[in-house]
Amino acid sequence: MTGKPHLAARWFPPLEWLRGYGRHQLAADGMAGLVVTLMLIPQSLAYALLAGLPPEAGLYASVVPLVVYALLGSSRVLAVGPVAVVSLMTAAVVGEHAAAGTAHYASVALTLAFLSGALLLLMGLLRMGRMAQFLSHPVIAGFINAAAVLIALGQLAPLLGGPFGGWHGPTAAIGLASLALLLALRTWAKPGLVRLGLGARTADLLARSGPVLVLVLATVAAYGLGPLTAGVERVGAVPQGLPPFTVPLMDPTLLAELFLPALLISLVGFVESVSVGQTLAARRRQRIDPDQELRALGGSNFAAAFSGGFPVTGGFARSVVQFEAGAQTQLASVFVAAGILLASLLLTPALHHLPKATLAATIIVAVLTLVDLRIFRSTWRYAKADFLALATTVLVTLAAGVEPGLLAGVLLSLLLHLWRSSQPHIAEVGRVPGTEHYRNIERHRVETDPAVLALRVDESLFFANARALEDRINAEVAARPGLRHVVLVASAINAIDASALDSLHAINERLRDGGLRLHLSEVKGPVMDRLRRSDFLEQLSGEVFLSHHHAMQRLAAG
Repeated sequence: MTGKPHLAARWFPPLEWLRGYGRHQLAADGMAGLVVTLMLIPQSLAYALLAGLPPEAGLYASVVPLVVYALLGSSRVLAVGPVAVVSLMTAAVVGEHAAAGTAHYASVALTLAFLSGALLLLMGLLRMGRMAQFLSHPVIAGFINAAAVLIALGQLAPLLGGPFGGWHGPTAAIGLASLALLLALRTWAKPGLVRLGLGARTADLLARSGPVLVLVLATVAAYGLGPLTAGVERVGAVPQGLPPFTVPLMDPTLLAELFLPALLISLVGFVESVSVGQTLAARRRQRIDPDQELRALGGSNFAAAFSGGFPVTGGFARSVVQFEAGAQTQLASVFVAAGILLASLLLTPALHHLPKATLAATIIVAVLTLVDLRIFRSTWRYAKADFLALATTVLVTLAAGVEPGLLAGVLLSLLLHLWRSSQPHIAEVGRVPGTEHYRNIERHRVETDPAVLALRVDESLFFANARALEDRINAEVAARPGLRHVVLVASAINAIDASALDSLHAINERLRDGGLRLHLSEVKGPVMDRLRRSDFLEQLSGEVFLSHHHAMQRLAAG
């Protein structure tokens, strides 16, 4: 979408991209759908187990939600479904209300998806797409890194058949072999296929379907080796058929207890989804609508709640694969849903002997892509305060769990923001010789007038930082007995709240009582509009100047 779509197309994006849809797009979407289906089958099974649910729940969560997103999503290539971090959060939340493996556990997971969908839809209707900005990148990065570590550590027991020192030999053999093969395919499959003469893109797409090959080999080994694999835990019977119609629990007490966790899951899922959606859209000079993404993800989670699934969102890895596989529109996701549906109808009997250790290996390899150690070094070098938020999120998540970790990171980010905002950058400015430009006296050689103090505040003024401006002006006035004028350069001030307005009144009165005058220069229009609605301008001891250069000329002359 390069232009602004019609209102109906904004709510139902297929009305936009179906125009001019032809054979080329159909072939590209079909191929992309096939590749993502091969990737999604093992991931869906694995992420359902990660969420504490039976494997078929992962298949169910990858059918109807994908179709709903295809109808509502503004991204043409985003792939929706179960993802590692949201699955981990689901297990942590649902595990507090029900025992894993029970029907009640599945019902609570449905209810969590329902509530998450309701919150996302509500936020979309209220056009709250910009709320993603309230979760800072260091917090999200720290949370995802810590969650990836927790996920990987949590899969060691099923990978090895037990804790360290007491693992089950055949299970560990299958799990470690699966892990080694998955890592080998990830590292060497594409270069090897290229050396065999395949094109780079074809080799890459085939290499990404490697997890299906590993699942097949592990299933054959577990079945064919018979007694040698005794005691290896298998997936077991997986029901064949269409996704069932399910109804979430409408217990007011349960809904109240799930509200905050559902909100956190919604925010994390939305941020992850929008981040990858915007990145991929920019590579094709397209755009996504964050408000519509809220509605689309809300609809997808609603669909998951009523079709036997659990919370879903846009996944990074599968979206990148869908993009690189050449998907042109969301019809590729419809093809994926059809492929998963066929697997649910036809292939589930073959999953009976699939070792859970292989699914654990699949999860471990998948979450390795989420770990980004470079951000720790880059954040430490660039901003120590952001590194503190990053490190706090990681440590609290590892020590106390996903919800406390995310809440701690968000709270600390807000506190750090308030702390930074309470110390605004206030620069005394002077004139660059021979020009009409005014710069910081500590960074440039400039001309100043001893009778005039010109201060530029590089922040909006509000309750947290207004006192800092008062203190700075009081200190400067006390140190300069020959001072007659104070000019507040407001070129960087975008807003002044009621508390800051009271501070300006106090500054004006103190200066007037001391025989000095307060002036304003380069006040922005919206700020001036609000000042005119108060009595501050009437009581101002000085003048308001359109440009700071004009102010300095006028005050120097008089």
